[in-house]
Amino acid sequence: MSDPNDLQALLDEAWRHLTRGVADSRSPARYPTFATVAPDGTPEARTVALRGASRSQSVLEVHTDIATSKVAALQHNPKAAFHVWVPRADLQIRITATVEIQTGSDAELKWDCVPEGSRVSYGTRPTPGTALLDAYAYEKPSDRERFAVLRCNLLEIDLVHLGARHRRAEFIRENEWAGTWLAP
Repeated sequence: MSDPNDLQALLDEAWRHLTRGVADSRSPARYPTFATVAPDGTPEARTVALRGASRSQSVLEVHTDIATSKVAALQHNPKAAFHVWVPRADLQIRITATVEIQTGSDAELKWDCVPEGSRVSYGTRPTPGTALLDAYAYEKPSDRERFAVLRCNLLEIDLVHLGARHRRAEFIRENEWAGTWLAP
């Protein structure tokens, strides 16, 4: 990045990483940390696979099993956060979003694109989080009815570049993604 004061260039770089995360399983942005708040108020963070990134729509997409605790948390409170660390770029990407849970016919086209071998991620029996007597006392049948798309409508993007001199910027959807420098 040539001009360290170019807010748009910093945002462009973040979107390059997010878009690459969808296409490249080796990209650090492929597996962001996704945080929600459980109905009892407990924060929960887990790694997810980034399945879609649309800058024009301000949307990130994640697929999940409808029976997971993240879905229960989002049904109670539809806000979530993403965290991505890109080591080679010295860039931290933090994103807040409101999440729409799409199932049934709303998720049909996405299900059709899920490879056969990956469909077993949706339908674990007993349901995810259930106590087991043995580490492998579960089955992973493919169950279309348990597939959900989490459409994450971005609200804010907070970027921290840890170069020789740290830089931090915030971008807010309400301000049409105009950036503001913040103290790091």
